[in-house]
Amino acid sequence: MVTNRFERQKRTAFLLFLFPLVIVLCLFGFFLSLKWGQASVSWSTFFEAITFQGQGREHLYIQTLRLPRALGTFLVGVHMALAGLLTQAITKNPVASPHVFGINAGASFAVVIGLLLFTNFSLTGAIYFAFLGAVLGAVLVFLLAGIDQKQHIQLVLAGIAIHFLFTSLTEGLIILNQQSTESMLFWLVGAVDQLGWYELKTILPWTFFGILLFAIMLPSFKLLVLDDDVAAGLGQRVMAVKVTGMLIVILLAGSAVAICGPIGFVGLLVPHIARSLVGYDLKVLVPLTALLGGMLLIYADLLSRFIAFPYESPVGIVTALIGGPFFIYLARKKGVTER
Repeated sequence: MVTNRFERQKRTAFLLFLFPLVIVLCLFGFFLSLKWGQASVSWSTFFEAITFQGQGREHLYIQTLRLPRALGTFLVGVHMALAGLLTQAITKNPVASPHVFGINAGASFAVVIGLLLFTNFSLTGAIYFAFLGAVLGAVLVFLLAGIDQKQHIQLVLAGIAIHFLFTSLTEGLIILNQQSTESMLFWLVGAVDQLGWYELKTILPWTFFGILLFAIMLPSFKLLVLDDDVAAGLGQRVMAVKVTGMLIVILLAGSAVAICGPIGFVGLLVPHIARSLVGYDLKVLVPLTALLGGMLLIYADLLSRFIAFPYESPVGIVTALIGGPFFIYLARKKGVTER
């Protein structure tokens, strides 16, 4: 009993250290994102701009361009990370994520179709089309592989196949309609440079709605760590919980893709980092995953500004460089474990 109490105290102390540290790192990256970029801004101008004390060109540059971009980037990172965490919990698959499972690619494909079909294609319309495409991608994956928790390899193979199918179709549409879709090339890699106050206001309701549903369903999602047969034996509607979870994934991932394109590997990488720090307790894991997702994408965006300075590079390049090797590591580790 004494040992258990000591372990609880030790864990509490660690969490009291970890969460403030992550918040400080988020704020540090946020302010760096406001300060550094193509245009040089002095520290005095920077502090005047963030406190809304100046109305000069440089002040407006920070207030109307960099500030909504930093806030939107953080929110998109939160969306991607939580969607990845929930996908891995539903499928009990460590290499699962909306990107790997073709959900992001399906959303991108639907957005491109909407752009070609409608001349005045609004951002709200893009989000609804992204939802439809994400649903289509998820349904196709589970039709190919099934939803059995033991179908790890089948799910991954089906997800990769659907991902490349939608990616090829999207690229084909862009090639055949270059005049209408030329501006989409940057977006398809995953970009946050176009984020403004309008994009931020558009995605914010989906952020609140998705996180609210996640919080409401959190007690049910705790049972996802159990085997399906055990959870069903406890009287839980396992399939209903999984379907609801996938709807939340589609809301979070689809809205993020509509705004910034299919930014890859955030949903794969961040949940593993969070679990390695705090374990599987969802009450702690979910907020930490959200914070780490926003933080990762802010720092990735900051790094992407200097890859080809003074020109912008898509943030998806940075996340792919980080997440690609990590995905290979997870796949090899899982393969060795299952031998």
